[in-house]
Amino acid sequence: MRFFTLFPVFLFGLASGLLAERLPNIVYIMSDELAYYELSHMGNPYIKTPRIDRMAAEGIRFTHAYAGSPVCAPLRCNLMTGKHAGHASVRANDGGTPLRAGEPTIASALKAKGYATGGFGKWGCGGRDSTGVPEKHGFDVFFGYYDQVHAHSFYPPYLIRNSEEVVLEGNIGGRSGKTYSHYRIMEEGLDFIRANKEKPFFCYFPITPPHGMFDIPADDPAWDLYKGEEWIRDPAIKQDVKNYAAMVSMVDHNVGQVLDLLSELGLEKDTIVFFTGDNGGQDRFRSKEKPRGFFGPNVNPVNGVEFRGGKGSLYEGGLRISSMVRWPGRIKSGQVSDLVFYQPDVFPTLAELAGAKSPGDLDGLSFLPTLLGGKQQKHPFLYWEFGNQCAVRAGNWKGVLDRKKESWELFDLDKDISEKKNLAGEHPDIVSRMKAIALREHTPAEPGMFTQRTRHERDRWAKWGNAKNQPPPKPKRGKVQKIKDKDLIPPKSMKILKVSSENIGNVKWAVNAIDDDPHTLWHSRFSDGVAKHPHELVIDLGKNYAVSGFRYLARQDGGWNGAFAEVEFLVSVTPQFGKVPAVKATFGKVRTAQSADLKEPITARYVKVRVLSEVNGQPFGSAAEIGVIGRLQR
Repeated sequence: MRFFTLFPVFLFGLASGLLAERLPNIVYIMSDELAYYELSHMGNPYIKTPRIDRMAAEGIRFTHAYAGSPVCAPLRCNLMTGKHAGHASVRANDGGTPLRAGEPTIASALKAKGYATGGFGKWGCGGRDSTGVPEKHGFDVFFGYYDQVHAHSFYPPYLIRNSEEVVLEGNIGGRSGKTYSHYRIMEEGLDFIRANKEKPFFCYFPITPPHGMFDIPADDPAWDLYKGEEWIRDPAIKQDVKNYAAMVSMVDHNVGQVLDLLSELGLEKDTIVFFTGDNGGQDRFRSKEKPRGFFGPNVNPVNGVEFRGGKGSLYEGGLRISSMVRWPGRIKSGQVSDLVFYQPDVFPTLAELAGAKSPGDLDGLSFLPTLLGGKQQKHPFLYWEFGNQCAVRAGNWKGVLDRKKESWELFDLDKDISEKKNLAGEHPDIVSRMKAIALREHTPAEPGMFTQRTRHERDRWAKWGNAKNQPPPKPKRGKVQKIKDKDLIPPKSMKILKVSSENIGNVKWAVNAIDDDPHTLWHSRFSDGVAKHPHELVIDLGKNYAVSGFRYLARQDGGWNGAFAEVEFLVSVTPQFGKVPAVKATFGKVRTAQSADLKEPITARYVKVRVLSEVNGQPFGSAAEIGVIGRLQR
């Protein structure tokens, strides 16, 4: 599904008027794993959120807002790029899968309009030294965590600012320390607003609480809301449960900090503020008495009606999120909207708001008309996929596919919000429509890539750091072969420019083929549709060399899947290649390095490895290491 940004006649005049005054500031606050029913205005009997409740009353609250995916990393990609899960570059939830180089984002679109762009919290769209880092996608500054595992700790030894480490005093990782990371993140975000008060700014707060380890300082102001609460004093209730409630109230305090600062700076009427959860709730802290979790994140506390599933599933419990927007003088207060929309819609909404250009291939639709009282265009359907699941919502109908069972369920959400009664057998025509949408909307994932993974792995290590006496990450050890040659071009000077496919789900990245570590390997894609021959890697040697040959080291883990048989090596002084290979070779089932040597050296900086077949006749390609032999041209 593709849309071009549309300006309804009603909005064109209004938007033109807004732009004539001043480009509006935009603040987007997204709380990690805050569930739909975990706010006090929704009737939660335990958690207190007075500032969020007040924000909802002062603006518009949505009852049918959806995540773009049911887990952290993919949905952040859906949000930033305006693409649904069938077209997104990030679909795995491994914490490091990157956006593609040059992929447009909300930040890059707003930056082109003169906005200052800052992000503060958890990125999740590419680890350090990848094509997905935020500073390469429109952010002037991003401070916080790039990797999701790093973000589990509120006391890591360091945070990241534009790919560089910022040491946190007194922290070694884990669950205690001197510097509470979330405080630093909020301080940086508030300082960003102060520093850019005279120009339009986009301030993105994908904050971590209440997700991660459930830690919060004992003197945090959030605890004041719970003085005198009997359940807080109950020793039978675990401290993590109490901490979780306080962490949600800390987020509430953060919302208040942002709104109060905007008021202090005289920017309230110039700034639109969004507050939302990221994905559906998780039924944490379950017990026999509370099988859907202590706080009932997916249970309506007023009538007991439940959302089925939770985080990670494509039922309502995994996708329904809290969402509200406030803009004094522009958005009428006290509104509750049942508009059905999802995170891919945010990009075109913010672009339209700022008069910025939206890419023509977005899946999202602007919901600015709903915010400003105009006529709203609606989606004919919403599409999701994650792992072996797929879902489509069209009007009141929702279809959910379990690919393992190859069977669709169909629910009428108007009558069955709990998705209990499967109507697929009664409405085969609707199921057929859902199948056709799912077939059309899914395309193979094309993520970005890493140039090297050392710093990314260090960030994942930093979750616990030295708190568990764990050593820093080191390459796996074991008996393996290596490529040895006196004229071997140093792998550290090379980088991957392009790869036809790589298997993201189990971290078989293309960069593994030139990382000088035979324990790792590159493998062509097989977990999201099998990529077939030819498989291609383009390598930048860094400088011109007199290239005289190539070395291939097959996987060293005992298997042969993907091991090269027929292969061609092409060389060039530019990233463009001719059709004639410098050398062809046929490799066999050999663990030691195999050679393909040129008759005469050729000056080149770029190498294309073109794999035509596999030793077992399968459609795969894999390599532990690919070496290039050559001498530097002076």
